[in-house]
Amino acid sequence: MIRTLYLAASASLIALIFLSLAWELRLAPVQAGGSWLALKCLPLLAPLFGILNGRRYTYQWASMLILLYFTEGIVRATTDTGLGQSLAIAETILSLIFFGATVAYARLTRPSAQGNRPAPRLD
Repeated sequence: MIRTLYLAASASLIALIFLSLAWELRLAPVQAGGSWLALKCLPLLAPLFGILNGRRYTYQWASMLILLYFTEGIVRATTDTGLGQSLAIAETILSLIFFGATVAYARLTRPSAQGNRPAPRLD
């Protein structure tokens, strides 16, 4: 189960990075020839190595970061038309997959879930 969550989080994060770049540079940029909005993928690079290395703390804070991309996806899915709307829906779906996988991974890898509870105090 943990391996599946790891793979889902890793794959959705990498796909979201590529989607952001392709969207703003080639597929449906705000301005012809690309736009500075392609830089929106930079915050997604911050948790990439922590996610790939299975660091629980990274999963925790990245689950909050991804909500910005979910919000953008919802807004652009309801305001854009054509290819931009389809890309926004894809962004929303990828961010939901990432969010669900990171929250579940963090929950299943917490110390108390693995039986590593500290010994009770005898004071």
